Amino acid sequence: MQESAAKRCWKGPLALAVGLLCMTAGAPAGAAEIKVLTAGAFKPVVQELIPAFEKATGHKVQVDNDTAGALVRRIEGGEAFDVLVLTPGGLTELSKKGKVTSDPPVTLAKVGIGVAVKQGAPKPDISTTEAFKQELLKARKVAMIDPAAGGSSGIYLSKLFEQWGVWDQIKAKAVLVPGGLVATRVVNGEADIAIHQISEILAVKDAVLVGPIPADIQNYTVYAGGVAAGSKETDAAKAFIKILSGPEAAAVLKTKGMEPGGK
Repeated sequence: MQESAAKRCWKGPLALAVGLLCMTAGAPAGAAEIKVLTAGAFKPVVQELIPAFEKATGHKVQVDNDTAGALVRRIEGGEAFDVLVLTPGGLTELSKKGKVTSDPPVTLAKVGIGVAVKQGAPKPDISTTEAFKQELLKARKVAMIDPAAGGSSGIYLSKLFEQWGVWDQIKAKAVLVPGGLVATRVVNGEADIAIHQISEILAVKDAVLVGPIPADIQNYTVYAGGVAAGSKETDAAKAFIKILSGPEAAAVLKTKGMEPGGK
């Protein structure tokens, strides 16, 4: 007896293209164009999944990224979008303001903070919290996201350094990046050490990930997906979020330095 398409999908490998075709079987034939706004650290994952999604569904995806805080401000200012990748808390707050649907956010992944240097440069000792602190204090320049820009890693690190009592010392020599890839600042020589989400470090050519910051001070950013309350392409938006949260995305997440889920 010939197997049904659904059964073949279930039994087949979880290759990205197969997974997309299975998950979109029976979807409406009309193609849509959706706009995805994503926090910067998750952008490489979104970009990697777009081509297969577009090929399998016929939908088109436009993607833009910014810091978490800047995205919230843009959306509160009236910017239109269909899919938003942000922290669960951020999505919940935007839902209360009528900007995102009231559906619970779909957890996608989490990522920790790492340390980077330029390829060929000596690697700092980050094996313990104290060693990490001393490396920061003796570095000529330290690059990180500007906490005032709303980047989650920058906000966390500035508070951590305040707790240590060294924020004034580090801030005096910090290269505070308003957004984008912080590790580019070690590649171009502006800083000796860059601290940013691991996925953002891996996206920079000629930057070397030394490793995650010590476990006792590690801070994970969780990303989740939501649909705009005013979206006219909700079916396509939900289909894209389903791909971002599905098993076919797991391999992509690992290559980008992220972990599926948010626990």
